[in-house]
Amino acid sequence: MTDPIKVDIWSDVQCPWCYIGKRKFEAGAKLYGKPVEVEYHSFELAPDTPVDYEGDPVQYLSERKGIPVEQVHQMLERVTGIAESVGLHYNYDAVHQTNTIKAHEVLHYAKAHGKQQEMKERLLKAYFIDGEHVGKSENLAKLAGEIGLDEQDVLRSLEAEEYLPSVKADMAQAREYGINGVPFYVIDGKYGISGAQDAATFAAALNEAAENRA
Repeated sequence: MTDPIKVDIWSDVQCPWCYIGKRKFEAGAKLYGKPVEVEYHSFELAPDTPVDYEGDPVQYLSERKGIPVEQVHQMLERVTGIAESVGLHYNYDAVHQTNTIKAHEVLHYAKAHGKQQEMKERLLKAYFIDGEHVGKSENLAKLAGEIGLDEQDVLRSLEAEEYLPSVKADMAQAREYGINGVPFYVIDGKYGISGAQDAATFAAALNEAAENRA
């Protein structure tokens, strides 16, 4: 029995295209029709953001990225529409812009306990749909508890920065690969795909990887 195709995905919890890309990749993997092993890796889009950033995403993008407010509104309207097309109901009015380093740490904790996929989905939903604050350890521990992880142990791990070296290692690997935007997919350690591509593109890449193995 051949091992499943491994897909390493670099993404950030506050990246709207990463959630859209997740849905499109899942659809592509379904089209491919054979087992796929997915592992998520950390990529901080805005490491300089304070945990308790007081503005909203519009203000953040306008101030930090130098984009006119009207243009930001158009960008968010467009991405919200694309999210709707894959069944995701983004609520930018409720989004808490924050620093995501702790969210990346909790994803590594979840990976070590066999629940990275569930944790990733829960964090993305918390950020884009539920309007929850994913920058604080106590909030992250609560979300981890919802998917069956030990809330107190998650809190201990986050306070000890147990998985911070793993987050930094992911970022170093991204730099080595030349990744400067997410989502970014590395299929079978050989093929790189950037962005939230269509399901058919992902399916074709998975098929090509499988054929090249053969």
